[in-house]
Amino acid sequence: MFYYLIALFIILIDQVTKWLIVTKMHLGESIPVINDILYITSHRNRGAAWGILQGQMWLFYVITVIVIVAIVYYIQKETKNKWLLGVSLAFMLGGAIGNFIDRLFRKEVVDFIHSYIFGYNFPVFNIADSALVIGVVLLMIQMLRDEKEAKEKTYGENGTHHS
Repeated sequence: MFYYLIALFIILIDQVTKWLIVTKMHLGESIPVINDILYITSHRNRGAAWGILQGQMWLFYVITVIVIVAIVYYIQKETKNKWLLGVSLAFMLGGAIGNFIDRLFRKEVVDFIHSYIFGYNFPVFNIADSALVIGVVLLMIQMLRDEKEAKEKTYGENGTHHS
């Protein structure tokens, strides 16, 4: 249940911030937060990351439903005694649902976080995108931890093989 509350919190923050952008800013309007580094920019995306697959909404609907079902399955089956896995999946679930809501009701995703990282004009993104990235990073950390534990069980702390 705790993991679903995390996902719900992410969805709420995502949808409230997108609603604020849609209702308070004109499309294309940009507000500097930190000059030359971070801006709030009202942007829309009808594709995936970096605007790829523009206009392929049916594909996003199918993929997102499959991803959401898979994440819920893994939360139910695999998170017992693995809090980091549960949190990572909760972040991914919240992010996936946040962008799915946009695609379903707006037919486009509202993006607004616009950054220039080391002079690179990074594609505009949103809270749901951030949650997805954080979830994937946490999942990678969990996978590394699992791998380390498996090696310790096989080889022991001193590196010798146990049969």
